[in-house]
Amino acid sequence: MKKQVMSLLLCGSLMAAAQQPVDYVNPFIGTSNYGTTNPGAICPQGMMSVTPFNVMGSESNRFDKDSQWWSTPYSSDNDFFTGFAHVNLSGVGCPELGSLLLMPTAGELNVDYKQYGSKYKDETAHPGYYSNVLTKYNIKAEATASMRTGLSRFTFPKGQGNILLNLGEGLTNETGATVRMVSDTEIEGSKLLGTFCYNPQAVFPIYFVMKVSKAPKQIGYWKKQREMKGVEAEWDIYSGKYKLYTKYNREMSGDDIGVWLTYDTEENEAIEVKMGVSFVSIENARLNMNTEQPDFNFDKVKAAASTMWNNDLSRVKVEGGSKDDKTIFYTALYHLLIHPNIIQDVNGEYPMMESLKVGHTTGNRYTVFSLWDTYRNVSTLMTLLFPERQLDIIRTMVDMYKESGWLPKWELYGRETLTMEGDPSIPYIVDAWMRGLRDFDVETAYEAMRKGATTPGEFNLLRPDNNDYMSKGYVPLREQYDNSVSHALEYYIADWNLSQFAKALGKKEDAKLFYDRSMGYKHYYSKEFGTLRPILPDGTFYSPFNPKQGENFEPNPGFHEGSAWNYTFYVPHDIPGLVKLMGGQKKFVDKLQMVFDEGHYDMANEPDIAYPYLFSYFKGEAWRTQKTVRELLSKYYHNAPNGLPGNDDTGTMSTWAVFSMMGFYPACPGDMDYVLTSPTFNKVIIDLNKKFYPKGELVIESMHQTPEDIYIKEVTAGGKKLKGYTISQEELVNAGTLKFILEDTHK
Repeated sequence: MKKQVMSLLLCGSLMAAAQQPVDYVNPFIGTSNYGTTNPGAICPQGMMSVTPFNVMGSESNRFDKDSQWWSTPYSSDNDFFTGFAHVNLSGVGCPELGSLLLMPTAGELNVDYKQYGSKYKDETAHPGYYSNVLTKYNIKAEATASMRTGLSRFTFPKGQGNILLNLGEGLTNETGATVRMVSDTEIEGSKLLGTFCYNPQAVFPIYFVMKVSKAPKQIGYWKKQREMKGVEAEWDIYSGKYKLYTKYNREMSGDDIGVWLTYDTEENEAIEVKMGVSFVSIENARLNMNTEQPDFNFDKVKAAASTMWNNDLSRVKVEGGSKDDKTIFYTALYHLLIHPNIIQDVNGEYPMMESLKVGHTTGNRYTVFSLWDTYRNVSTLMTLLFPERQLDIIRTMVDMYKESGWLPKWELYGRETLTMEGDPSIPYIVDAWMRGLRDFDVETAYEAMRKGATTPGEFNLLRPDNNDYMSKGYVPLREQYDNSVSHALEYYIADWNLSQFAKALGKKEDAKLFYDRSMGYKHYYSKEFGTLRPILPDGTFYSPFNPKQGENFEPNPGFHEGSAWNYTFYVPHDIPGLVKLMGGQKKFVDKLQMVFDEGHYDMANEPDIAYPYLFSYFKGEAWRTQKTVRELLSKYYHNAPNGLPGNDDTGTMSTWAVFSMMGFYPACPGDMDYVLTSPTFNKVIIDLNKKFYPKGELVIESMHQTPEDIYIKEVTAGGKKLKGYTISQEELVNAGTLKFILEDTHK
């Protein structure tokens, strides 16, 4: 009996030891509550993602692309599958991509998505893999991916099976596709995508090659016909409003077209479909496909994707905490590593910025730069955990300037979308440079930053209101909803970073110029309300003013997607100056605490994302940071589809959780100090790249008696006791061990 018990205990311990970081990831986190993540198959920072598309509905289904605005191909609140979309965005607030829809059906051929779509069950997702069972057809649909190619596997029942490639539908309204049959098993083509956040200039083509593992019984095209009044529609006999063409038509172009393949399938017969994509050419799409997937081997591709994810996620290993804690943490780290993603093909070619020309790189060229979001914390975490990739990201940004004349703002597949505000490349790059990543064209980077900061507004792609900003020190409210205060606050943090950069490069006059500009936020401070407040062109404050206006995304004069309370403390580069404006430390702390107590804090809004950490700058108040961070983690981050506070913003919300659960956070971009908080885990082991951080490893230990011990009693770095509640970049990466001693009450 004792041997049996020991055997069971040993088995249990071996199973626990076998649990790897990749096993904790739950790709369904963030697929509800407007998180806009998806559970599709993707590799770390891969170009290709294969994602279930369920936001187009049947005529009897309340979810319908034609009647509802979606910025994601998948929502866990929906259940009507219309295919796998190839190449998608994660955690964004505007619709884009979500195209090249691949759908299996059984029985009579039907090419109308409102009719061929199906509900599903038995949904499963792991990093690099997704599957479900389509209840309408009893087909198992699976997807996996390599860096540039997707692979689907459809397991059919006995009878007629169909595979449909829909080129007419997706998340956006762009139309225009061409498809050509190369053979009975291979198809090639292209489609136009773009206009992210309704910016008409941001349009680009995607090229694809698709190949099936089995030749079909029959293959052909369909094309949706426009309504023609008074004309007899003989084609209606084929498939509703869709005219079908057999394979003797070798090529098809149009607004709403597709390809169909039919099979006679045996019970549980599996047919695989692989697709390569490129943003350069069809030839490169085929090269990507043939290089990364020379044959059909679904399980091999799936295993390779899982291994890639586990290797990356293993840069951080955690011990202690609950299973849900580990799932939340590793899923957040997983979300960090989706964007930016590579755009170059296997031969190194990529579409140059704002150009029809093709560039070539020997490293990685990246795309999807949601910089207004990611400069706040993603940049710092990438610098710490993946400095080798961060350098390629920064080199990409500098090359974009060389190609287009401007640093990126919100770049998407070689096009500038001009989404959101500010000059966010500056703090993103400067933060990394200050932390030691310097192997890029620094002088050109500085030239690019200075151009954005000094060019007059009428010629300035990044700062269109730069004339007022340069002459007045602020941006006045000239139109009711022009986001003027939000614009200026972004310029202030950018110019403060540029000042630090200039100073480090020995450019003293520039350093003073940009530092002085960064202090212009003081113009906006209203003593009457104790907040920042819009200013009219004549220099007077805007009235009537309500500092609460703007909550829940209500339009608000001067502020973008938020209230004055969401922005008033967003002066991270000069907290002492803001304290003075507010009348001293006590009034500052009380007002900041009131933001949380009265519900003015918006966890999903970037400008106030670091608010909880500001308490720690003041003696005797750091406990508020520790308490508030734990409360926010508990309230907004869950092991469930609604487990993000809102739009993930290409990993920004997830990154907040990663830092907060490890016990430190970069509260001010460009400032080398992290603010400390109590870690969630007993131990965090960070594998540092020795080329950049010679120590090679950082171990964070948390000593406590109970889970309620969340207040910091003492912190030591490398055995040396820290005096306050911040730690510099140099101290952190050279500490070896960062040890927290926690207790259940604050002093």
